[in-house]
Amino acid sequence: MAFEKITERSSLYDNLEKKSVGEIVRDINNEDKKVALAVERALPQVEKLVTEIVKRMKRGGRIIYMGAGTSGRLGVLDASEIPPTFGMDPSWVIGIIAGGDTALRNPVENAEDDTEQGWRDLEAIGINDRDTVIGIAASGTTPYVIGALKACREHGILTGAITSNPDAPISQAADIAIEMIVGPEYVTGSSRMKSGTGQKMICNMITTATMIKMGRVKGNRMVNMQLSNAKLVDRGTRMVDDELHLGYDESRRLLLMYGSVKNAVDAYLHHDDPDHQIQHLDENEQI
Repeated sequence: MAFEKITERSSLYDNLEKKSVGEIVRDINNEDKKVALAVERALPQVEKLVTEIVKRMKRGGRIIYMGAGTSGRLGVLDASEIPPTFGMDPSWVIGIIAGGDTALRNPVENAEDDTEQGWRDLEAIGINDRDTVIGIAASGTTPYVIGALKACREHGILTGAITSNPDAPISQAADIAIEMIVGPEYVTGSSRMKSGTGQKMICNMITTATMIKMGRVKGNRMVNMQLSNAKLVDRGTRMVDDELHLGYDESRRLLLMYGSVKNAVDAYLHHDDPDHQIQHLDENEQI
């Protein structure tokens, strides 16, 4: 029996052009409500993949997303958010899109149809058996991604897949397949909608859970975030103050001196801050 793509089935809605704006947005919202439930059903596979990723990342491995079109863009998006959020070097989580960076904004003709280019792109970044490669394809049939995953398995590299079709070719090519079945799209075949939303949710889970297990979060806070703008400096200052109760100005001074919430708090608690050492000596002399 031929493989049938649920992502290509006809929408449950018709005559969209005759609907009011209110009807359209309510219908889309009703479809979007199905996404979280579809992701929930895939949680055991997400958990399994993250567990294996953490083992490899603790030995210096990386997460590498691969996809084409919307799926590729979402992988690049998730990867690009890891350095500012968790203070990780950009080389730890990488997004690769068929057609290269040009494809982030414009379609690149036939880029996703090359079964060998994906592996060449991985070789260009020094792929190794500590890495984890996650293929993202709503259809589950993207040749660029499937070819890369098959090559990875031949080289003993852990592979994952995120797709919106059950028993898809990409699932068969991966060690751990995450099948997030959201059903037909509101606009038939437009997988940038429910499928894309579900992909983003799963990518969020994979990298956030991994970063937490890698020690990049304390309590519930991004203690390693980059201080790249005034908002984040203010947020970090308040985190330091909540932890050390030094007041806003002193907390800000420490934060900017050490570059992250974690470093500032650790330095203070371990008496590495020169001003803290002076204060500590003064207190001892008074005693």
